[in-house]
Amino acid sequence: MSNKKYDLEDRLVLFAANSARFCNDVFGTPAGDYYAHQLLRSAGSSALNFGEAQGSSTIKDYCHKASISLKELKESRVNLKILFALSLGNQEKSAVLRNECEQLIAIISTIIKNKSKSQN
Repeated sequence: MSNKKYDLEDRLVLFAANSARFCNDVFGTPAGDYYAHQLLRSAGSSALNFGEAQGSSTIKDYCHKASISLKELKESRVNLKILFALSLGNQEKSAVLRNECEQLIAIISTIIKNKSKSQN
C-alpha cells in the first residue's frame, strides 16, 4: 500500500458511502425517494468511473473517464442542493456532503485540465 497521505479514490469511495448513509435518512416521501435514489446512483458512479479512469491506457482515455466522474459529481451536487432546499435529511450532514462534493469537483477538474495540457 502507498504511503500517500491523500488518495482521491478513497475520498470518492467515502463520499459515495457517506451519501448512501445520508440517503437512508431521506427515504420515506415521494420526493425523498426520488432524489435519494438519484444521489445514490450519481455519488456511487463518480467513484466507479474514477476507478475506470485509473485503468486507462492513454491520457485522452483517462481524461474522458475522469470527465464522466466529474459529470456525476456535478449531478450529485445538484441532488444535494435539491434535498437541502426540500429540508430532507440531516442538514449538517448535507452541508458536509455538499462541501466535500465541491472539493472533489475542483480536484478532478484540475486533474483533467493539467492532464489535457500535458497531452498538447
